[in-house]
Amino acid sequence: RVLSLELNKDRDVERVHGNGINTLDIEPVEGRYMLSGGSDGVIVLYDLENLTREPSYTCKALCSVGRGHPDVHKFSVETVQWYPHDTGMFTSSSFDKTLKIWDTNTLKSADVFHFKGTVYSHHMSPVATNHCLVAVGTKSPKVQLCDLKSGSCSHILQGHRQEVLAVAWSPRHEYVLATGSADGKVKLWDVRRASGCLSTLDQHNGEKSKSSSEAANSAHTGRVNGLCYTNDGLHLLTTGTDDRMRLWNSSTGENTLVNYGKVCNESRKGLKFTISCGCDPEFAFVPYGSTIAVYTVFAGELITVLRGHYTAVNCCVFQPNFQELYSGSRDCNILAWIPALREPVPDDVSEKSLPQQHLNPAYEDAWSSSDDEG
Repeated sequence: RVLSLELNKDRDVERVHGNGINTLDIEPVEGRYMLSGGSDGVIVLYDLENLTREPSYTCKALCSVGRGHPDVHKFSVETVQWYPHDTGMFTSSSFDKTLKIWDTNTLKSADVFHFKGTVYSHHMSPVATNHCLVAVGTKSPKVQLCDLKSGSCSHILQGHRQEVLAVAWSPRHEYVLATGSADGKVKLWDVRRASGCLSTLDQHNGEKSKSSSEAANSAHTGRVNGLCYTNDGLHLLTTGTDDRMRLWNSSTGENTLVNYGKVCNESRKGLKFTISCGCDPEFAFVPYGSTIAVYTVFAGELITVLRGHYTAVNCCVFQPNFQELYSGSRDCNILAWIPALREPVPDDVSEKSLPQQHLNPAYEDAWSSSDDEG
């Protein structure tokens, strides 16, 4: 299904945004509702389900936090995320230096966290049962942890030297967090530990680099602006402005040395890419200019390029129940990429009249009931 993804002619996503779309998230409970955040601060909530049962339909916007809303973000929304355990709450963060917690039913802001600098990225753990921490990456090199229970930014992780562009909790260990920074480093943290930092990923796996000018222990030789765990949490995929994508063993911190070739990446802020779920092999969907490049995660093979947007793609999100992909772009459009269905055999053609020669003998039906043999 993933290999046959194509721009769906029968499905549109209602166009509400008047500015570029930076971020998308589909709630993990039903996989039915999607959030989008735009560069004008607007947030829109869509229903992806086809309620008309017609083959052609438009995913409707159910509601939005528009420019006239009292709690609207003043500047670009960089990240939206559903509360992982139910759809009654979602979060958004913005260049206006805030993280907002929203009540979905009233569409009002229930809590606001303020920061000293621009907020690039935030993330809630998809698996945490013992904490309600939101990790926040801002213009400060310090990673902030906001506790939804107490409403305070209790915790700070120190170790990066420049702004933190991407944060991602492990889907395997609820206390493990990965952060990527403009200093070229990716750090793994255990937020229970006083020192915090478990490891700093090194693209050379500890072997001394040939040129001494390269920073020791860096994951990329450019800004690290994207992080995504595989669904089992065993590997971490990172992107950087060195036009490289790297796959790491998340328990040993080792660079697996998968070569994806040149992955053009000129984004000055966080890059929102995604990994498929429930596929074998797993695929990475990476915004690549005005297209989306599809790679096999473990072989590094560029499988296909999805073309349909007019300008830069900023984000994509995977819907695992139906193996669908949604992407948001600076062109104000959200596109739905749906697996192409194989042409069905018309009912009036019996199978016997179809040419048989292409059937491999190994696949022929060799089953017989004992009655025939009697």
